[in-house]
Amino acid sequence: MNHRSSYDGLRSLNNIDLIQMKARPKMSVRRKGLNRENGREFGIIVCGNGMNVVFVGAEVAPWSKTGGLGDVLGGLPPAMAANGHRVMTVSPRYDQYKDTWDTSVLVEVWGKTGGKLYGPVTGNDYQDNQLRFSLLCQAALEAPRVLNLNSNENFSGPYGEDVVFIANDWHTALLPCYLKSIYKPNGIYRSAKVVFCIHNIAYQGRFAFSDFSLLNLPDQFKSSFDFIDGYNKPVKGRKINWMKAGILESDRVLTVSPYYAEELVSGIEKGVELDNILRKTGITGIVNGMDVQEWNPKTDKYIDINYDATTGTGKKNMEKQLEMLEIDYPDKARGVAKFNVPLAHKIIAGANILVIPSRFEPCGLIQLQSMRYGTPAMVSTTGGLKDTVKDGVTGFHMGPFSIICEDVDPADVDAIVTTVKRVLKIYETPQFEEMMQTCMAQDLSWKGPVKKWEEVLLSLDVSGSEPGIEGEEMAPLAKENVATP
Repeated sequence: MNHRSSYDGLRSLNNIDLIQMKARPKMSVRRKGLNRENGREFGIIVCGNGMNVVFVGAEVAPWSKTGGLGDVLGGLPPAMAANGHRVMTVSPRYDQYKDTWDTSVLVEVWGKTGGKLYGPVTGNDYQDNQLRFSLLCQAALEAPRVLNLNSNENFSGPYGEDVVFIANDWHTALLPCYLKSIYKPNGIYRSAKVVFCIHNIAYQGRFAFSDFSLLNLPDQFKSSFDFIDGYNKPVKGRKINWMKAGILESDRVLTVSPYYAEELVSGIEKGVELDNILRKTGITGIVNGMDVQEWNPKTDKYIDINYDATTGTGKKNMEKQLEMLEIDYPDKARGVAKFNVPLAHKIIAGANILVIPSRFEPCGLIQLQSMRYGTPAMVSTTGGLKDTVKDGVTGFHMGPFSIICEDVDPADVDAIVTTVKRVLKIYETPQFEEMMQTCMAQDLSWKGPVKKWEEVLLSLDVSGSEPGIEGEEMAPLAKENVATP
């Protein structure tokens, strides 16, 4: 499909006939209960006057996930609902779900099937991604007003217009722009607010400057998108930058850990040329939680012995190097470059130490899973790794690593060696045993992060918003019933 012609069928948002909002029935009084299914717990919430929160994102685990964004949108919304807020998540329906085809035939495959969320193959984007994510933003703005969610006793009609939108990463950056240019001038969503959350600033949605005309936005927004690209790829020069606009047009900006927030405003390298914008708007970091029911050493079905590594796919040349390492050192190394959930659980449960030498890491999930299983983590001092792993208490800090990806900095190698020696000095001592116990004693669930999120959202003063109630731990939807994306 031609990049420009793909937009020809899109009705101009400036002339759109806004759908009439359905009447909103009176909300029920909030209460909470707990259902159990297949050993997993599900909170049942009937909302009262808490907050109406609409999460918008390109990924939601377990249906669609390529990284931390999917994990957050799979875990944070249910946790907020468990605190008595009425929560909706809006995300694309990709073609990788088992119920997309009219067939009952399922074929078991080993490993992870190829993800096609952003392009036909890894590294190549769909030519009409701007259209796709523009439609996502439009759908997210209509959904709270028109979806009559009377499907069961726990929901009562549309959410209405007094909502807080949580826009996640560049794919949702048009949402605050459309809200300001179309809805608010027409007296719709008068008190609604938008929080923009950055999960990975390396992906910003940079496109040709001439593409601004395709977005159906008035010229007053052009300055928010206008961006001079200092990098050589894909084309150096003047661009539009979706993430820049999302940051500038939203009411608050958040990210997924306090230290990552500090890194983003520290300079061009860590802020990827948006550091000056973030210093202007301000940014708050809140550490992510994790699914403590899926990752629970007491009930984990993948490990032989329950008690009170990780594998994955990435760049092909690095996968090859990992496999070659096993060939060169067969008695000391094992290279696994395929995604395997049971093996990941077994490695994390059986490992003595987990090494995470990330150049940058907005928050990270693997170190939380590791500590949950009593495996201390040895981490580079960056982003959420610094916030979640306490040096000498629940793991070890190696210091910051070079962010230049072309070569391996000898200083980084020395830092790894030095820290490994530090670990070996206390390994199998009472100090190390205490570290393992401290790791497992932490509350790594979403309960703590949800309270901080709630504080930020309440500070926006959206009409009718009230604090939540103390909720039960509410599991994300059972992964067993959903095909792996």
